[in-house]
Amino acid sequence: MKYPEKLALRVLIILLLFLIYNYIYIIALPVTTYLSFIVLKILQYNPTLIGNSISVNNITFSFISACVALPAYYLLLILLLTTKDLNVKSSIKLFFIGSLLILAMNIIRIDLLIAAFTSFGKQWFDKLHIIFWKFVSGVYVAIIWIFLSKKYKIKSMPVYTDLKYLYNKSLLKNRFKK
Repeated sequence: MKYPEKLALRVLIILLLFLIYNYIYIIALPVTTYLSFIVLKILQYNPTLIGNSISVNNITFSFISACVALPAYYLLLILLLTTKDLNVKSSIKLFFIGSLLILAMNIIRIDLLIAAFTSFGKQWFDKLHIIFWKFVSGVYVAIIWIFLSKKYKIKSMPVYTDLKYLYNKSLLKNRFKK
């Protein structure tokens, strides 16, 4: 497949992913809830799982769609799809590894928040929740991207490398040289 077709396909996939965004929660929310439950059980918090809620010490934590951190997965996927010269196999591999890292951190985050609430109260829960939500989440995806780029020697930069390529192939380049 030639470059223009690959670029069009990558953009089309990004657009299609936004169309199915809300449907992904149908799978992701129960998975996130259940994995958090398992870790809490291992840590001997004696949790009870009821649908998309976990009870610990008679406190019920209801999981909502935001708990899944789906935007983090989408950001990673968009970074991958807007990176020129990544083949399909590499993109899938990098998305799988990155997604596992995001999922692991999300489970740690959720269980840490539940532990904070049950041990220190709502005030600590709220403070930690804001720190994770406003600061840690975006930085964490950036760290994952940098890690994957270095480990797998990705030379292209998302969006920029495509734009540079398109500019160099266009007539605009020749117009601005005059």
